[in-house]
Amino acid sequence: MTSTPRPVRRSLPWLLAGLSMIGPFSIDAVFPAFPLIGSHFGVDSTQLQQMISMYLVTYAVMSLFHGAIADAIGRKPVIVAGMVVYALASAGAAMSTSYTMLLSCRALQGVCAGAGLVVGRAIVRDSLEGAAAQQLMSRVMMIFSVAPVIAPIVGAQLLFLNGWHGIFWVLMGFTLVLSVALMLFLEETHPPEARTSFHLADLVRGYMSFGQDRVFWPLLISLSVNFAGLFLYISSAPHIVRDLLHLSAQGFPWLFLPVVSGLVLGAWLSGRLASRRSVVFTVNLGYAALLTACGLHLLMALVTREPVLPWSVLPLVLHGVGVQLAFPTLTLLLLDRFPHRRGGASSVQAFCSLLLCAFIAGVMSPLLSGRMIYLALGASALTVIGWWSWRWYQRLTPRSPPARRVPTVEVELQEEAS
Repeated sequence: MTSTPRPVRRSLPWLLAGLSMIGPFSIDAVFPAFPLIGSHFGVDSTQLQQMISMYLVTYAVMSLFHGAIADAIGRKPVIVAGMVVYALASAGAAMSTSYTMLLSCRALQGVCAGAGLVVGRAIVRDSLEGAAAQQLMSRVMMIFSVAPVIAPIVGAQLLFLNGWHGIFWVLMGFTLVLSVALMLFLEETHPPEARTSFHLADLVRGYMSFGQDRVFWPLLISLSVNFAGLFLYISSAPHIVRDLLHLSAQGFPWLFLPVVSGLVLGAWLSGRLASRRSVVFTVNLGYAALLTACGLHLLMALVTREPVLPWSVLPLVLHGVGVQLAFPTLTLLLLDRFPHRRGGASSVQAFCSLLLCAFIAGVMSPLLSGRMIYLALGASALTVIGWWSWRWYQRLTPRSPPARRVPTVEVELQEEAS
């Protein structure tokens, strides 16, 4: 990859990483509190799972608008406003007097949380190109990857201080501090002359135009399911830790430490490979790691009647490596299909990915989390779909012109494929 670096503040990776951490904290920090919340409101485990699926559904729907609004009024106002409202929703969740109120506040959290992830990706692509963009994306993901292991640990410790309420108070405090930091240090990367008007009809037509680009589809599918197999294990964490591993709330690190170790290592490798190896090599290596991890998941589930620590969770390390090797490059390839509407492209991808995650949390996880072999089969099926879509993209690229202009990453990929 070639790159054309532009001046960016040193604080940018940390701000973007903080924004990316909202999602994992919103999901994973609540897991240790499930029994207390269920007892407090008198709801069962299936209803408790709605706390995750409700958050993800509203996150997905609103993500269709975050990018388009950011394309129209700028990146910074959308992100700051989203974080402030998220803080208010967290306070409401902490003070909930009914389960309906708690779910409503979780839905409002989802409405706002996507602003950081969706618009943050566009900021990366606004600021840098080529290898420099991939390196920044990898640095952000490396920092972000710490969140899934910190979140359940923090959540479990807060149970001793203020029960499940304290988790939401901490989320409120974190987003308020982040909002102040964003106002002080985040620079606007989308100048007025580059902005597009926001009209619902234009938004729908713009999203339909994405669908007319044949190359967009395999990238969209591959990127959307890239994290899905690993998320199946993450969303099933309460069942895995308590029912299959027979551990207490303090046992969540057994599951999340391997996940985070893999994600951090994969993000580091992706950054190292950005200027040394091709985009095809990096993504292929990612899928090789993902497929190998799925094979190990299946093997361990078949040879052991009950999951055995640490062997049953060690394949999650390789799974995390594969996700992070493929994710930054796939994201940049997708955004570069529409260089003047990156916010909108990011919104569509986030919407599809989050709907899939909501389906995984609300349907697949309850159905498959009873046994490790079921989880391994589900994760393997999702990974194979992603790998097939990546192969589909490679077959289409030499024959299909770019949607607007040929960006740097696409030029390299077309040269390799031809």
